[in-house]
Amino acid sequence: MEAITFPNGPITMAGNLYLPEGFDPKGSYAAIVTVHPGGGVKEQTAGLYASKLAERGFVALAYDASYQGDSGGEPHFLEDPAARVEDVRAAVDHLQTLDYVDSGRIGVLGICAGSGYAVSATMTDHRIKALTTVSAVNIGSAYRKGWFGTDADSAAVPTLEAAAQQRTAEAGGADAAYIPYVPAETDENTPRDMVEAHDYYLTPRAQHPNAQNKKLFTKSISRIFAFDAFHLVEDLLTQPVLMVAGSEAGSLWHTTELHAKVRSPKKLVVVDGGTHMDFYDVPQYVKRAVEEAVPFFTENLSE
Repeated sequence: MEAITFPNGPITMAGNLYLPEGFDPKGSYAAIVTVHPGGGVKEQTAGLYASKLAERGFVALAYDASYQGDSGGEPHFLEDPAARVEDVRAAVDHLQTLDYVDSGRIGVLGICAGSGYAVSATMTDHRIKALTTVSAVNIGSAYRKGWFGTDADSAAVPTLEAAAQQRTAEAGGADAAYIPYVPAETDENTPRDMVEAHDYYLTPRAQHPNAQNKKLFTKSISRIFAFDAFHLVEDLLTQPVLMVAGSEAGSLWHTTELHAKVRSPKKLVVVDGGTHMDFYDVPQYVKRAVEEAVPFFTENLSE
């Protein structure tokens, strides 16, 4: 693994580039961009998947989103879907500058919200030849409709009104407000996936100092709530898609919705017993996702 930086307009991105065993700098490799979840960093699940893909012969790049982690961009802790999608394109830009990467053999794998961003990037950047989603989340839909997708989109309005009031306060000199990605505390009413998310991000299981479980309230919410990662998938996404999710994930509805929309070659894998967070780092579920992704990418990123 090599720690690298690459440009994304005026922002310097921080990444970890994973190379296959026996790497030959004069060779020609297929490459995969792995896109981390909302609130995550490259050292967590995106890096795990990148390392597993490198073990199977791919060049793989995990990076911190702009405005997050070790990457540049101010104000920090901004979750901006448009920027997150552009991050993917910038990562593809960088891979195409590497002599040992075949520029016609680049794919993307996204986890959680990173899947939604990967979908949007793939349907609008046809340099990306294949896409895998793992525990997919369309972040806009998740914030409007709730974790289980049972609320109306209009349920978002009170939060938008609160954000408007806070933005007015900040324009008048108030300190910026932050909100968490996952619950800082859990109780009997916390959804199972969110309990597991708390355990992943906020305990030694996967805690990282750059993943501080906070995002800017006003500037992030206004961008997230209007975002739909799956908009125009039916017409613009022509590349093959592999979708992997757990049968017990409260987020499964995102994956099944995406599967219903996609018209390009597609494969849906619902793994019995798996929860949303199981695919972040639980060995048997990560192994299953990788076992599905490797032949999928091998076939669709062939020379």
